[in-house]
Amino acid sequence: MNQVTKNILVVRNDKLGDFMLSLPCFAALKSSVPKSQVSALVPGYTAEIATLCPWIDHVQVEKTYQRQFQSLLKLIRAIRANRIDAAITLFSTTRVGLALLFARVQYRLAPSTKLAQIFYNHRLTQRRSRSEKPEYVYNLDLIRKFLSDHDITETTVPEPPYLLVSKDLVDATRAEFCEKHNIDPQDRLVFLHSGSGGSANNLSLEQFADLAASLRSEHPHTVVLTTGPGEEEKAHALSNLLSGIRHVVYYSTAGLIKFAQHVACADLFIAGSTGPLHIAGALNVPTAAFYPRRRSATALRWQTLNSPDRRLAFSPPEDADESDMQSINVHAAALTINRKFLNPIKSH
Repeated sequence: MNQVTKNILVVRNDKLGDFMLSLPCFAALKSSVPKSQVSALVPGYTAEIATLCPWIDHVQVEKTYQRQFQSLLKLIRAIRANRIDAAITLFSTTRVGLALLFARVQYRLAPSTKLAQIFYNHRLTQRRSRSEKPEYVYNLDLIRKFLSDHDITETTVPEPPYLLVSKDLVDATRAEFCEKHNIDPQDRLVFLHSGSGGSANNLSLEQFADLAASLRSEHPHTVVLTTGPGEEEKAHALSNLLSGIRHVVYYSTAGLIKFAQHVACADLFIAGSTGPLHIAGALNVPTAAFYPRRRSATALRWQTLNSPDRRLAFSPPEDADESDMQSINVHAAALTINRKFLNPIKSH
């Protein structure tokens, strides 16, 4: 094995959803170069969930300090301590580029679209702003470039899921959740996440309520309103709109791993384009997602990682403004969701 492929660092140190869409990169690297150690450089808040990806051998947390120079020195020392031979930066920043350069990482690859590219000795031209393919494919293009540079011509990309939660743990979590919330264990669990984290346009609470009211299942189902820190008020307001609809509120306060374990219990996950949606996709849970048509935020660009038969996407119609989420007909969307995922009772 070429020395430069011994310890490989993959950098995706921005938002949760973006990190989820980098997971196929780790799978491709580890499967294509199985004797390598594959590390992830991530911010603290995504570090714990990275441990659920079986193709990541080591998680390196990018710690930030009040003084930028101190942060840079700490990062340089951490990279040197891990003896990184090659680094693939999926989302480049000047700080990370400088750190990799001064840590004397031999092979440094990044997109050639930002000023930070000057700190890299290998680059790949990408036009992500055109949104011509999914974000995870843009990420994989960098992995293929790295492998090609090291004379590895065949790239193996394992199928989803990319986050693994054991069946025994899923069953135990589901049983505990149903007991805690007085849900019949035979009910289907339809998770609905109304928060956006400020990452994208989303449906209104009234639209989510209308959508929930229009869901029809062959078997009884319970709607689970998921909410994280800072989103409790929105979940409570949505709960008030669901009078007469069987539902519970799940406040996620025990960290991302516990949240992912609960999401793995879902029979369906409904949300806008946000981090929790992409956790569901990485777990290969069926998803129904709502996106604007804005070029930088389209359903194609931010496609989830689950299998094609496990995902649906809805956007404003062509005759509406690209960001007008109010123009999405949620009743029509519910009919599609029912047919695909919930096996509705046939009318006589």
